[in-house]
Amino acid sequence: MDPIRNPYAPGAGQRPPELAGRDEQLAAFGVVLERVANGRPERSLVLTGLRGVGKTVLLNALRGAAVRKGWGTGKLEARPGQGLRRPLSSALHQAVRELGHRDEESVDHVLGVIKSFAHRDAGAGARLKDQWSPGIDAAAVRGRADSGDIEIDLVELFTDLGGLAADVGKGIGIFIDEMQDLGPDDVSALCAACHELSQSGLPVIVVGAGLPHLPAVLSASKSYSERLFRYQRIDRLSREAADRALEAPAADEDAAYDPDALAAMYDATGGYPYFIQAYGKAVWDLAPRSPITAADVAVAAPEAESELAVGFFGSRYERATPGERDYLMAMADVAVALDEPDSVPSADVAAALGKKPQSLSPARDSLLKKGLVYSGERGRIAFTVPHFGRYLRERG
Repeated sequence: MDPIRNPYAPGAGQRPPELAGRDEQLAAFGVVLERVANGRPERSLVLTGLRGVGKTVLLNALRGAAVRKGWGTGKLEARPGQGLRRPLSSALHQAVRELGHRDEESVDHVLGVIKSFAHRDAGAGARLKDQWSPGIDAAAVRGRADSGDIEIDLVELFTDLGGLAADVGKGIGIFIDEMQDLGPDDVSALCAACHELSQSGLPVIVVGAGLPHLPAVLSASKSYSERLFRYQRIDRLSREAADRALEAPAADEDAAYDPDALAAMYDATGGYPYFIQAYGKAVWDLAPRSPITAADVAVAAPEAESELAVGFFGSRYERATPGERDYLMAMADVAVALDEPDSVPSADVAAALGKKPQSLSPARDSLLKKGLVYSGERGRIAFTVPHFGRYLRERG
């Protein structure tokens, strides 16, 4: 097979050639866009799932749908220890530009509020050289979104943005990736601002994406967040969708898979979108001709697994300390022993290591902060990366 014509695209957040299995989410979001733009009440949206299921890809696809409707959009990626003001200000600056409001005075006012919001990041009374600028030419608006209380400021900022969007009959979408990494104060402020928006009916929505424990993070901040957001769990693809993710790009290049090859690919990938792209690329490069067979999949599997071991699993494993790696390995062993691949009891992990649970809290907390594990329910722990336990056991 010609590697130049290889259609598959394994990459972090990189859109695959065929976005299979996400039609329901895209259709539902189209309804949300129309309702919000027409002043109808609608909740903001939160996508959750493991690494490699395509949350970032779907987040980008939803943003693209908003852009096609003429909305103003901005995207940011939350990072541990980073405040919300700077990245959000940059994202909203872009959203206002995309909105295309023709009244320069109104636009300058909102841009000035964004600038005022951003400048509070340096603290009150900061010297000019210490103030970060989002690249906005308009003068900062004093007394608006600059109180220093992130919750008050975010409500005021979103209110002004919503008014600007309502003027042109469109909306503003704020897309936040890795949302679980927002700090507690920023999460609380974001929930409060979304609550205010839901009551006022202003055309601004937040679309967040994060790991499976994100709903618990939001709920711990504001109890009403359970009713504030529409939660969608993004999971691995069904067999039908996984086949389409492989077959449609191949057909565009006049190639095909035989039925046994598709079955072998699903067994190898588990239906996880990132794995489908990684295996698809390796199989294409090594298969001698079309149609691709199950034998071709077997020949290419070691190369695909080697690529995943380095780029997908290995890069995360290397971030763990020796003590944390022991904890991860114990998790993998307990999952096999209990036949519970989704999550395991923390107490059982401690027992496998011959230690008291309290003594392992530092390692567990560090792994949580690094995004290698998550706790979906009290007393249990799980990997954020699918098949990570298998990788650890094979590594030894």
